Amino acid sequence: MDRAQTLALASTGLGLVVLGLKFGAWWLTGSLALYSDALESIVNVVAAATAFVALRVAAQPADQDHPYGHHKAEYFSAVIEGALIIVAAVMILKDAAAAALAPRPLDMPLTGIAVNGLATVINAVWAALLLRRGRAWRSPALVADGRHVMADVVTSLGVLAGLGLVAVTGWLLLDPIIAALVAVNILWSGWGMVRDSVNGLMDQAASPEMLVQIRSLISEHGAGALEAHDVRTRHAGQATFIDFHLVVPGEMTVAESHGICDRLETAIEGALPGAVVTIHVEPGEHAKQRGVPVV
Repeated sequence: MDRAQTLALASTGLGLVVLGLKFGAWWLTGSLALYSDALESIVNVVAAATAFVALRVAAQPADQDHPYGHHKAEYFSAVIEGALIIVAAVMILKDAAAAALAPRPLDMPLTGIAVNGLATVINAVWAALLLRRGRAWRSPALVADGRHVMADVVTSLGVLAGLGLVAVTGWLLLDPIIAALVAVNILWSGWGMVRDSVNGLMDQAASPEMLVQIRSLISEHGAGALEAHDVRTRHAGQATFIDFHLVVPGEMTVAESHGICDRLETAIEGALPGAVVTIHVEPGEHAKQRGVPVV
């Protein structure tokens, strides 16, 4: 297993621990808000397991049926996770509506808050790690998992604050109201994950900052060429596909132009981990005078 797969597998195990703590808090109190928080943790575990499977598939090398690799498998993980979040939110809203009509007193609220608080601290630390590593390794599956866990942290903090108010004020209707607010927050988180995944599946271009870096690398390492134009990029999981047309003097030999292409590929792939570069060489008369000048 590579490092991303190991982290996804660890996320599944830790999610089970947090799930146990949150269901314990719900069992102690009977709080619908804590139940909704625990229900989201079930989605966390399933999503982490899905991310692990997606990362295993994405790591497979290119083959005859998938000559560009299996990188986009990670986006399916994020789509599935977003769909699970929406299902969980609908279930919570249904239960919250029923509980609002017949609110019930809470048992051992302070103990339940303490147990849920411990689970929230664990989640906060883990979410920060997933987001940092996922962005550094450019893994959509890990980033999606980290965002989901962080959303769980935010909702858990809201639940804890609300239950504190219930314990102090005795206003039982707050419990289903908090559960409904948790569901709305979960829906918003799920929508964000699905939106980002669709962008990836639709071959979203690299960020403007990365595009500037690519153009700079072409300009710095393309000595011997005249210009580069039609620079295009697309993300696919941890890979970034980059292609462009490189204009060289018409009298340049194939071997010389190939040497420039090798130099550019080495520079770009060295500066941008996961980059896959394709260069189309053209003679000087094809210069557009509006591409990337080579210095």
